[in-house]
Amino acid sequence: MSSETSTPYTPASTSTSVAGNETVSLADEIKKYDTAKLIDFLQERDLGLSETAIKILEKEEIDGRAFLKLTKDEFRSVGLGLGPAVKLADFAKECKDKKLRAFSTYRSLKEVLKKYGIDSNGTETIPLFSLQTHEIQDSNKHFKHCIENILFRMKHYGSLVVDSLESMRNEYVSTILHTSLHIAGDVTRKEFSMRPEFEIIGEESSGRVDYAIKESENLICVTEDKVQRNILEGYAQNIKQLESSYETNKRKRKRDDDDFDYLYGIVTTARDWHFLLYSPGEISQASELPLAIEFNKKALDTDSEEYKTLRSGVKKVLGMIVGMIIDRACVEDEPDRKRSRIEGYRTKK
Repeated sequence: MSSETSTPYTPASTSTSVAGNETVSLADEIKKYDTAKLIDFLQERDLGLSETAIKILEKEEIDGRAFLKLTKDEFRSVGLGLGPAVKLADFAKECKDKKLRAFSTYRSLKEVLKKYGIDSNGTETIPLFSLQTHEIQDSNKHFKHCIENILFRMKHYGSLVVDSLESMRNEYVSTILHTSLHIAGDVTRKEFSMRPEFEIIGEESSGRVDYAIKESENLICVTEDKVQRNILEGYAQNIKQLESSYETNKRKRKRDDDDFDYLYGIVTTARDWHFLLYSPGEISQASELPLAIEFNKKALDTDSEEYKTLRSGVKKVLGMIVGMIIDRACVEDEPDRKRSRIEGYRTKK
């Protein structure tokens, strides 16, 4: 993990919307791919392409748009064997026919929860999970830097309120997430990356998540940044994002006994932070009420109660996020314990 502790502003937005249509064509997404991204996409689908076949695609500079137009005979004409040529031509046809629903079109939480046997349009009936959070020390250099960053921004932005601009909220969210990665990296000695506006393509849904946190090639956490009035939409969309992220991870796994997976989700308004746990066929939340950070401009006075409240809120949120990242990253070292670990986190209401 790098020792650099700066937290540059990285703008994020809600998932890509589809005006007048609830589905997007997978082919339209593939057309945007350059050769490198196309190859990554094909390898994720586990088509069994050999290194020789991959090198031919690279040499011929076949990008997404070309891939969709090529026939079996044209694939063979550039040197691909009959097997990979048939696979690629058939898969290209499947991609052209496939429609995916955009994450941003999921606005009904009740619709999404129905899949999990939960008949509700609210969050109160979502089961709970309990995770050991990470204790953030006052002396932690990343925590200190995080508070400095927040105060620096608050000096110019003022207090964060319900109708604050999205770009303002994004800066606070980005700062919290970057800090979490630094602390988790120091604890685990693992490398984490955070990708804003990260595209995920699942079996049913696709789109961009506001932030994706990865360890190695595995997605471990995705974040949906919402304004307060859209928090239920945020839950619905984050659950669909987690489903698709799970599918993305599964396509990359080679061992049958390592198929079980779980991921964490975050839905936040910058002020309120909600945490989700997803495993196949199950969804749960950390608490019925969010963890809150009060971005009150009075906190600029470091002797004030508002300053103490700010620090306390940031500590709690960081502790939860860091705990989730450490848990999800370290479980890769003991994959056989994944199921038992998840069962231990589930609690009864």
